[in-house]
Amino acid sequence: MATFLHVLLVIAIVLVCLFVLSFIVYFFNLDMKLTAAIEPWLLKHYDKIDRDKHL
Repeated sequence: MATFLHVLLVIAIVLVCLFVLSFIVYFFNLDMKLTAAIEPWLLKHYDKIDRDKHL
């Protein structure tokens, strides 16, 4: 029974940590800041791709 409670405690701690992490990402808008930071690299990559220009 003690191991079951220990496993539940570990799962609860992991879930709380994930919630706090996701709240920090949401609050500071870190996902869009990361996207804005890597956008030039993505544009450079996609500009190099050959496209089929025949319709």
